[in-house]
Amino acid sequence: MRYIRYAFLAAVAIVLIAVALANRGMVTLQLLPTDLSELLGLQRTLSLPLFLVIFGGIVVGLVLGFVWEWLREHKHRAEAAQKDREVKRLERELKRTQSERDKDKDEVLAILDQAS
Repeated sequence: MRYIRYAFLAAVAIVLIAVALANRGMVTLQLLPTDLSELLGLQRTLSLPLFLVIFGGIVVGLVLGFVWEWLREHKHRAEAAQKDREVKRLERELKRTQSERDKDKDEVLAILDQAS
């Protein structure tokens, strides 16, 4: 299974390198459309190779997806934590009531009751 993973990662690396080599041309990114940037006086441009723009878009999309999913699952994690606290509280209560019940019993019988 480990070798299949390594082969898959090698294939992905080869594809990414091929995409990067095929898209080495420089592109100019602008912060705002030309008319709006002239109106506001924000002439921000950046020249990058096209493959960096492509890979950057993929990374930004993945990060946004992970954050969105983490926020979406918050209610499920909170509910699971609340149920975990409730289970621990009930286990403590059960041990306390068992110890109170077994207070007057013989020690051997109390141990046997706890084992079953």
